[in-house]
Amino acid sequence: GAAQGIGLGIAERFVREKVGGIAILDWNADAVEAAGERLRAMGGGKVLALRCDVSDYGAVAEVMGRIEAEFGRIDILVNNAGITRDAMFHKMTAEQWRAVVDVNLNGTFNCTHSVINGMRDRGFGRIVSIASTSAYGNVGQANYAASKAAIIGFMKTLAKEGARKGITANAIAPDFIDTDMMRAVPADFLERRILEAPMRRMGSVDELASACVFLASDEASYVSGVCLDCTGAIRT
Repeated sequence: GAAQGIGLGIAERFVREKVGGIAILDWNADAVEAAGERLRAMGGGKVLALRCDVSDYGAVAEVMGRIEAEFGRIDILVNNAGITRDAMFHKMTAEQWRAVVDVNLNGTFNCTHSVINGMRDRGFGRIVSIASTSAYGNVGQANYAASKAAIIGFMKTLAKEGARKGITANAIAPDFIDTDMMRAVPADFLERRILEAPMRRMGSVDELASACVFLASDEASYVSGVCLDCTGAIRT
């Protein structure tokens, strides 16, 4: 999910932090290549831009193999890909449920499962998964909330399993982040949300990216199994 929005913002921040190399994945081939060109123009390490449907385990395994062949190892994994198919639960179709779970939760499993053994063998790994405050319940988002709540539980479990192997696993739960998708909602709703927010503003993508970079850094080497709410005190 790195071709736009939060995913691209996180990738840009890692480039600015001078990582040795970065690979971005997205299902949209044109969009991910455009994002790759944008990252390359920023300078820094090598950038791979690859099309991948994260809900497809075989496709993920193949792409992760290409990344490992190019860079030699994968030290940091950020699971960000996500979709919504909102509906009140009594009107939600099985297709809407499966589509969200396949991308949001199964996609997180697929990507993580493809890198975990290499991290364990090397005794180092940083896994950060983007959850959501919807994990705590949100009307019309039973599928999305369930997938994001499961991601939090997944990271907490991986943190325990990977602790002796030098692997940390954490989640970030954003709420009200300034993205094109958020700006597309009705203006009156957006204005009302801003007025209700304690900081009277949305969070920036870079503020969320800062939290992600911290959890992937040496400074967070003893931080594992947490879900860091990035909400500007909207949820306390």
